[in-house]
Amino acid sequence: MAECLSALQQSSVQPAEIIVVDDGSRDGSAAIAQHMGARVLRFPSSLGPAAARNAGVKEARQPVILFLDADVMVHHDAIERIESELQNCEVGALFGAYDDVPAAPGLVSQYRNLLHHYTHSTAARNAWTFWAGCGAIRRQLFLSAGGFDETYRQASIEDIELGARLSQAGVKIVVVPEIQVCHRKRWTLPSMIRTDIFRRAWPWTRLLLRSRNFPADLNLGWSQRASALFAWLALALAAAGFLRWPAFLAALAAAAVVAGLNRPFLGFLVRSRGLLFALRAFPLHFLYLLYSSATFAAAATVHLMQAARAPRRVEARV
Repeated sequence: MAECLSALQQSSVQPAEIIVVDDGSRDGSAAIAQHMGARVLRFPSSLGPAAARNAGVKEARQPVILFLDADVMVHHDAIERIESELQNCEVGALFGAYDDVPAAPGLVSQYRNLLHHYTHSTAARNAWTFWAGCGAIRRQLFLSAGGFDETYRQASIEDIELGARLSQAGVKIVVVPEIQVCHRKRWTLPSMIRTDIFRRAWPWTRLLLRSRNFPADLNLGWSQRASALFAWLALALAAAGFLRWPAFLAALAAAAVVAGLNRPFLGFLVRSRGLLFALRAFPLHFLYLLYSSATFAAAATVHLMQAARAPRRVEARV
């Protein structure tokens, strides 16, 4: 919290007001924020990030809201770049990216944060979603849209869902990867898998199926879809190799296709962290492709089963 606020105070353009929403914390964050001059809204118990952010926006008095997670540090020129982008009146909202020098050490933390950086840095400029880790929006647009969906009681896809609603309403959202923050979060393998499955892939899949919108951008690009298919093919062939050993060779070939499809990302890892890091990160990325696609398939199956039962329930009521 202290580093987050300190980075804001050192920005080339100072924010007109800083509001910290203390969503039932017990770790002294509110005292730190008050000591550093922020305006603090305190809730005795947690309402969830969606409700907390909504409350912060209602208290704000400026025409543009910049959302920041407490574990990020804005770059010196981030707010200046946001102001420059919003001089274009057609832009209703925008978001940036993590930088390529994440603070947390360790393979998993470095891989995860660099994957996020790469995904946002290579995305199409015109976005269909939103990111509240470092995202700005015109306050009136936010209020008109109803803010974040407060049924999300934990950190999940509340920002993605808001972006989808805004896009459907014709609001222009852009990705500006030059607007960067340093992420302080430390990931472990269990926390990464748990977050990806239950707070990202599962609710995101349900959202996509409800909206019937499958944009080929961010981590839903065609290369990622093909990568997931070949990753599962490689796994199946490796299992078959215990019965017929030539299948092991086919599994290696399928894994090589996965590497080829992800060559731009792996090349980025080589340039930023070296060949050894990229070789160590590839199994993590392979695993990410497997469990993310499996979650998508499971969520889609549940959605289709529920949709198939829905007409029968309606007929019974009639």
